[in-house]
Amino acid sequence: MTWQQFKQEYLVRFWAPMPAVIAAGILSTYYFGLTGTFWAVTGEFTRWGGHLLQFLGAEPETWGYFKVIGLQGSPLDRIDGMMIIGMFGGCIAAALWANNVKLRMPQSRIRIAQALIGGIIAGFGARLAMGCNLAAFFTGIPQFSLHAWFFALATAAGSYFGARFTLLPMFRIPIKLKKVNKATSIKQDENQARRRFRIGMLVFLGIVGWGLLTMFNAPKLGIAMLCGVGFGLLIERAQICFTSAFRDMWITGRTHMAKAIILGMAVSAIGIYSYVQLGVPPKIMWAGPNAVIGGLLFGFGIVLAGGCETGWMYRAVEGQVHFWWVGLGNVLGSTLLAYYWDDIAQPLATNWDKVNLLTSFGDKGGLLLTYVLLGLSFGAMLLWEKRFFARKAKRDEQLLAEAA
Repeated sequence: MTWQQFKQEYLVRFWAPMPAVIAAGILSTYYFGLTGTFWAVTGEFTRWGGHLLQFLGAEPETWGYFKVIGLQGSPLDRIDGMMIIGMFGGCIAAALWANNVKLRMPQSRIRIAQALIGGIIAGFGARLAMGCNLAAFFTGIPQFSLHAWFFALATAAGSYFGARFTLLPMFRIPIKLKKVNKATSIKQDENQARRRFRIGMLVFLGIVGWGLLTMFNAPKLGIAMLCGVGFGLLIERAQICFTSAFRDMWITGRTHMAKAIILGMAVSAIGIYSYVQLGVPPKIMWAGPNAVIGGLLFGFGIVLAGGCETGWMYRAVEGQVHFWWVGLGNVLGSTLLAYYWDDIAQPLATNWDKVNLLTSFGDKGGLLLTYVLLGLSFGAMLLWEKRFFARKAKRDEQLLAEAA
């Protein structure tokens, strides 16, 4: 294979979602084993909000929530912080490789309001549940934490209500037709594409070099950045978005991304299990109402906003301004939760047990139960898809009969 063929096939074209999500599951397993933590982003976004408040003269480090997740140092001193820097670097590099960077403004103020309000709701819900679509779902379930299953089911329900809500007439934007004299060419500017590809390679080499150099003094921080680059490449090139997985399931009946996510968790679970057997402790969170309420809010919020924690990151660096507002909303919502945490922590979270399935059902029993639940979830996706399209076909037949 020549360089040009490799470049076109693997760096410019989009990647198939199924193997990319499975690869993300495998990478998240090694990330856990090498750094001792799970792939997560909203906790760090909350710390960013805390640092902003410190800059403005407040003292958020005295809040109970920041005593739980920590606010020491800066993103450059924290595993999550370096991983997220790597993610953004990977996203930017991947988008530039494919010349997929273009400033795109929201179509209306309604979309901006959706992005900001939805982002705030999602950010608040994610941190209430101690994790988003990553830490409380994609990497939470393979950690054998019961709270992740509560969050997953609640997120599915919340996304259903969010999908129905966004179909209301108030969210429909009138289509504006523009008169043109000739068709617009869709052919790319080849010189621009080449320049951007080179810039993307510089970004990629720079961020990888940064990670490698960091490994000499702080191995875990360097590994975190390199893993982040991998995560960024995967989510941008495969356009991995958990929002589309839930929303498409309810609105179009398509479950391809949702099934890919389940397979990714299945692959990750056995890897996490192996590391746990070697003595790496899994991350277990409170299995209380916070996981359910947080999941409902998160599911509703991501559909209203149009993007989850991974989705808004790669779309923002692609130049979609709508998702800048989603990201801002996430930081605001998560920081708002941190402010109110001391008032709601005991009844909703800390008075409830942290349930580890491996402890409750034994190592093999917990692993088997996780796979049974994942299998049931996969089967439910197949049944939903079959039922959805059967009902759609029936409605189409009725419309044809009425038209005749």
